[in-house]
Amino acid sequence: MNDFFKDLGRTVLEQWKRENFSLSSFPGIAQKALEDHPPATSVDLSEFMREFLLNDEQPQQTHSGFGQPELVAYHHPKFYIQLLFWLDGTTDIHQHEFSGAFHVMSGSSIHAHFKFENAQSITPHFRVGDVRMQNIELLETGRTVPIISGSSCIHSLFHLDTPSITVVVRTQHDPGTGPQFNYLPPHVAMDPVLDDSLTMRRKQLLDVMAQVEDPDYVEVVIEMINELDFERGFFILQNCMGPLHQLGAWDAVLETYQKKHGDLASGIPATLEEYVRRDVIKEMRGSITDPEHRFFLALLMNVPTKKDLLPLIQQRFSDVPPIDTVLRWAEELGGETESGIALLDAFFPETLEIEAEEQPAIYLTALKHFIEGSKKVPAELRKLSSSQIKELRASLESSSLCVLLR
Repeated sequence: MNDFFKDLGRTVLEQWKRENFSLSSFPGIAQKALEDHPPATSVDLSEFMREFLLNDEQPQQTHSGFGQPELVAYHHPKFYIQLLFWLDGTTDIHQHEFSGAFHVMSGSSIHAHFKFENAQSITPHFRVGDVRMQNIELLETGRTVPIISGSSCIHSLFHLDTPSITVVVRTQHDPGTGPQFNYLPPHVAMDPVLDDSLTMRRKQLLDVMAQVEDPDYVEVVIEMINELDFERGFFILQNCMGPLHQLGAWDAVLETYQKKHGDLASGIPATLEEYVRRDVIKEMRGSITDPEHRFFLALLMNVPTKKDLLPLIQQRFSDVPPIDTVLRWAEELGGETESGIALLDAFFPETLEIEAEEQPAIYLTALKHFIEGSKKVPAELRKLSSSQIKELRASLESSSLCVLLR
């Protein structure tokens, strides 16, 4: 066991014992211990990794699957210390069934806080309401942040560097604070560890039907949506969204769900659209290593409007107008692809009969025009009809860049 984390664990234990192991006092104790003895400046990472790999005398390891990987550096029946390595992962919007504090040991992250308002429980494992971002901040190496169990601390982390490493001092479990909901903006909270094996197998069987192009696929999905309750129907919609879009049947199936559940389902279309958008950004993140580009993706994923996004870019890159920085990033993350000219995951409409060499400049000009919201059409776009300009806007609105047009 590493001596630094052994001493850190003993320090936390002694302080917490003085507070009679009060759960409410633990986040403050964990935060102070990490700030007084910061791993970022106290631990030789290479030495720690070598010791962990070669010395069998290590604390009990968990099977959480959290981190890439998770290493337990100190273990006590009431709490433990873990190191979480992040290579290409980004956390879902979530809350915790434990409390404590986390410390950025290496790298940096975008940290977003959320609230879940107007909550309505459908089942003990599924709620609808309004997911709203409260604030967003950049966490640099050395920062320490408390973790409060339950719905008062809903957050997400988007790691900018490869790897990013966080040290977490956390309780084993805080009774009465579960389930540990994940949140799907803008309207759903769900328990990610819900063990519904029948629904899981049904989704797998539907995947087989879609893969073999079974002609009864759409009919069966519609029958299921008519039969199932709100929660399980949502999971079937979520699972089948891609194939149903490809078959041109998505609108009909969604209408069936909304007709069955009425006003309760009013926020489901926007939630599923946002789920797909965020999933696309997560997938792109896996192949993007530049910290600036990851910063851009983090903002696109978590910030609701350009009014919130542009000041954050200005704050970090103050020497250049934020729109210019956005245009540079969009161009760097796009270019010529097999599907045509792209800006990030937005593709120049094939229906516009414009020479290929002119498309990149026109697309960037259009993006800038829509971000600025000016009524005056730039000279580069004046040769286009109003319907063509609308097509350009629609292509951007259907991509991850849509936040910049809100």
